[in-house]
Amino acid sequence: MSDKIIINDMRIFAKHGVFDFEKQNGQEFRIDCVLATDLRCAGVSDDLEKTVNYAEVCELINKITISKSYNLLEALAEKICEEILLTYKSIFSVELTVLKTQAPIDIAHESIGISITRSRHIAHLSIGSNLGDSDSYLNFAIAELGKNKHTRVTKVSSFHVTEPYGGVEQPDFLNAALEIETLLTPCELLEFTSSIENSAGRTRDIHWGPRTLDIDIIFYDDVIMSEQRLTIPHIEAHKRFFVLEPLCEIAPYKIHPILKKSISQLCEIEETE
Repeated sequence: MSDKIIINDMRIFAKHGVFDFEKQNGQEFRIDCVLATDLRCAGVSDDLEKTVNYAEVCELINKITISKSYNLLEALAEKICEEILLTYKSIFSVELTVLKTQAPIDIAHESIGISITRSRHIAHLSIGSNLGDSDSYLNFAIAELGKNKHTRVTKVSSFHVTEPYGGVEQPDFLNAALEIETLLTPCELLEFTSSIENSAGRTRDIHWGPRTLDIDIIFYDDVIMSEQRLTIPHIEAHKRFFVLEPLCEIAPYKIHPILKKSISQLCEIEETE
């Protein structure tokens, strides 16, 4: 999104820093903020209700900056970005710069600070269960994802009965796909989904074995990553019809960032094999 609201050089007296004298005496902080949003409707209508009220954003930044003392500028900046994104659903991303004008160093300087960018992200998840009341476990996962203030479930597929994958003899699965909007990083999202699985009594005794609840991250924006605990896109997703079929319901035109094919195309290929 190329449209931006720009707030430059807010000057706020506050008490942040590691040292006691910084917390006691305080100093001036300078804050720049760039908000990515869609300004088309506001531009066409000239209606304040169709844009982000930058005066309110400034008041929010000021309130956060003076209401609590932080040791690190990083913590202050994270809190400001989080609150802006949680408060204004029409803002896609926040680029924030926080400058300290009296940093405790012996070298002459005008200011020292940090700049961070935080955004909303779209992730696609696959959920499944084949132990106990599978329908209830899937609904439990959906509800728990919605309870976290950093995630919002935006689309849910129908529930599909599917044959088990991997050669282990076990009951059929109930599978579904979800689209969520999240402020969490991929690894934070993995930790969160794992905690939901654990709350549902998930065990990992048998590879590809039966489970009360399984939550896999299939896509996270168009991110391509491979770490010890997490690979995105999910390394097996394009081979699993039980993932592709429900995902095709809610995101048929989503392009696999490595294979460069849409979910509907991958679904057709897998269905014919």
